[in-house]
Amino acid sequence: MKTLQLIQQRALNIPMTVSWYLTDIGRARGLQELFSRQSPQRIKVLREHAIVQSAVASNRIEGVEIDQSRIGTVVFGKPTLRDRDEAEVAGYRDALNLIHKRGKALPVSVDTILALHKLSRGETWDAGRYKEKPVDIIEILPNGDQRVRFRSVPPAETPAFVRQLADLWDDHIRTRDISPLILLAAFNLDFLCIHPFRDGNGRVSRLLLLLTCYHAGIEVGRYVSLERLIEDNKERYYETLELSSRGWHEGRHDPWPYIGFLLFIIKEAYDELEKRASQIAVPRGEKTALVEAAIRQQAGEFSISDLKNACPDVSIDLIRKVLKREKGSGVECLGRGQAARWRKLN
Repeated sequence: MKTLQLIQQRALNIPMTVSWYLTDIGRARGLQELFSRQSPQRIKVLREHAIVQSAVASNRIEGVEIDQSRIGTVVFGKPTLRDRDEAEVAGYRDALNLIHKRGKALPVSVDTILALHKLSRGETWDAGRYKEKPVDIIEILPNGDQRVRFRSVPPAETPAFVRQLADLWDDHIRTRDISPLILLAAFNLDFLCIHPFRDGNGRVSRLLLLLTCYHAGIEVGRYVSLERLIEDNKERYYETLELSSRGWHEGRHDPWPYIGFLLFIIKEAYDELEKRASQIAVPRGEKTALVEAAIRQQAGEFSISDLKNACPDVSIDLIRKVLKREKGSGVECLGRGQAARWRKLN
């Protein structure tokens, strides 16, 4: 909120490094169009990897870890959960699935923020509820002493601050008077400084990063885990957050270290997507699946040539093989020869 107000007042000059990140991300967004044309099986592999990495990494940043042998079961199955840590990882997975399923149709609102906290905190008693007591960020010094690094917004004022933050997001994402990328990073910083919950603020901030990216037209988080990249750069994450939160209450803070960090993470995600898109192995049966999908998409009669046009990388022989296998159960042939017409069976 304080950061968005500073930017709204045009009281800040954009550093050169942030401008470079904005330019690089703008160029990389074309990858989304390219990647959306990849085969369904290839996309599924990357999405599943991203969900696993996100659910595990975001919780691990907060010291919540589960048995490595249980990760696949907890994330993709419906097991009997062994403990609270597993419940929180499974809850984070549910929150990720909600965001990926609805994308920008899921509003950045007070209700959504509370719902994401409730999901990501599992069965914790205050899941989906604002803090009831002051929550300060405490730093443990090398000699064992403690100091208050940051005092968050008092509990009585927290609901109003969160509502104002959500309202400012709506105003600026609608008018586009601020770069959506700067807007989402500033929103994230303000959320962390408000610190609305007793616990789980970091995890909700990373879920909100993914959600606001969707609203800004950035969908790289669908294929590459932003949370895992943040974990890989955890020291820089905490360092920039501390630098940017100093003087936040008075509106005298410097938000650019943290904004620059989040833009760096998004740029790194696009760099990784480009690399993985060129290296990922084609799963077995992918071309057969492409032909099957093309058949399902046909309306009325169609020919082998129609399927070839829909699947240019698939051989005619494989298309014929799939049709032969489906003949009598999924499709029927209406003639003879290469020009024969086909149609789907109900």
